[in-house]
Amino acid sequence: MLWTEKYSPKSFDDVLGNVKIKDAILEWIDEWLKGNTQKCMLLIGPPGTGKTTLAHLAANEFSEYIELNASDKRSYDILTNTIGEASASKSLYGEGLKLIILDEVDGIHGTEDRGGTRAINKIIKEGHQPIIMMANDPYSKRLKSLKPKCNTLVLRKVHTNSIVSLLKKICIKEGVEFEEHVVRNLAKRSNGDLRSAINDLEVIARGKNKITSEDLEFLSKKDDIVNIFDAVRTVLKSKNPRRIKDAMKVDAEPSFILELLAENIPKEYEKINELQKAYEMISLADIYLGRAFNTRAYTYWKYTYELMSLGVALSKEETYRKFSRFTNSSIFSMLSKSRGKRDLKDRVAEKMGEKLHSSKKVVKEQFPYMEIMFQNNETAYDLATYYGLTDDEVKLFRSRKIKVKKTKTKKPVSADIKSTEDSSRLKSKTKKQTHSHAKVKSSLKEEKESLKPDNKAKERKKEKQDNKKSDTEKKSDNNDKDKSQTSLFSF
Repeated sequence: MLWTEKYSPKSFDDVLGNVKIKDAILEWIDEWLKGNTQKCMLLIGPPGTGKTTLAHLAANEFSEYIELNASDKRSYDILTNTIGEASASKSLYGEGLKLIILDEVDGIHGTEDRGGTRAINKIIKEGHQPIIMMANDPYSKRLKSLKPKCNTLVLRKVHTNSIVSLLKKICIKEGVEFEEHVVRNLAKRSNGDLRSAINDLEVIARGKNKITSEDLEFLSKKDDIVNIFDAVRTVLKSKNPRRIKDAMKVDAEPSFILELLAENIPKEYEKINELQKAYEMISLADIYLGRAFNTRAYTYWKYTYELMSLGVALSKEETYRKFSRFTNSSIFSMLSKSRGKRDLKDRVAEKMGEKLHSSKKVVKEQFPYMEIMFQNNETAYDLATYYGLTDDEVKLFRSRKIKVKKTKTKKPVSADIKSTEDSSRLKSKTKKQTHSHAKVKSSLKEEKESLKPDNKAKERKKEKQDNKKSDTEKKSDNNDKDKSQTSLFSF
């Protein structure tokens, strides 16, 4: 039997470290046994911290358990057919509860595990049995949809002193003599991984009565993938170049490490000159990183790593002995919030670029001028129709909608109505034409009659002459009256 199995904890009291986590799990188990449904438990921590051990100890409190390891296929169909049915049905052994254990849920990926995360979300929503899940990377994208639905507990690495004490107990029980510095060296090499420390001890001590420092040479140095926050913590809290270089062996993009360091420098460094030097190193590292991406010459990365690790670490005069809570970079949350607006800008720039025969970059430089032009309703309407912009895309340049003048549109007329209208129009046309012909004829007739010398015309002339005479007579009578009046007054 392997020593990791032989000396594995038999109860929660035997588990090293993470006291608060143990208490939270015990409370969670008690609530389930009392009949109170609890959230799914998600244990997150680096390898060797006891996640699987705690899950198996919790399984002893229930009637049965079902476990699905990372080596098994975890596609949508497999999960729903196995664990999905188990979580919705009762236990085979009486009325007790059955625990479902899912190991390394952050490792669900690719074609073999297609739809695995979606299936787990469905099981959590519809299941009626307790579930414990384990994961190594707390920042995995696959955990983003699971975390809000779970009671998340983060396990810390086991302290070196705790590992040393356990290794000593194992040596005593196995009858192996040891030197203090050898055991402590094994504990330091494990980097908080208790399982790895026990395995290393078994390799050099099995079949022997004593272990010495010479036995350590047979062990290869453990090449761990360091947690990114451990790397940031080492850079900001240490001045040992070798330790800093080892800490930078992290599986992450250099741009992400650069952003994390830039975010957390003010939380550790206090002096102004230290902050100035540290950010100068960050800016130089960013320059070399940009050159690497622009020229595809990735040899510049080594300068980036040296500047943002050793450069930042050696910017401080001395190490600070204080607790600093390091956080994720705020730039990524800002980018995620503004993602919709950036996509909108790209979409508008692409439409305008097709019409203007320009690149997106050049078109985006003209956006401030477009905002001014879009203030006028008529200009805005013309530009929007020309570029083919929707109402949502127009909002990029102006907050209010474009007011368009309503034009009267003629209603469509059916064929029957159209034919009747055409016939009525023809009738009215013919009537007008006949009426106009009659008018012309009458005028011609009058002209002819006026040209002919007849009796009526003579009579009219006589009447005119008689009227003239009567008018002259009336005038003379009036003159006589005036004269008589003047004579009376004069008398």
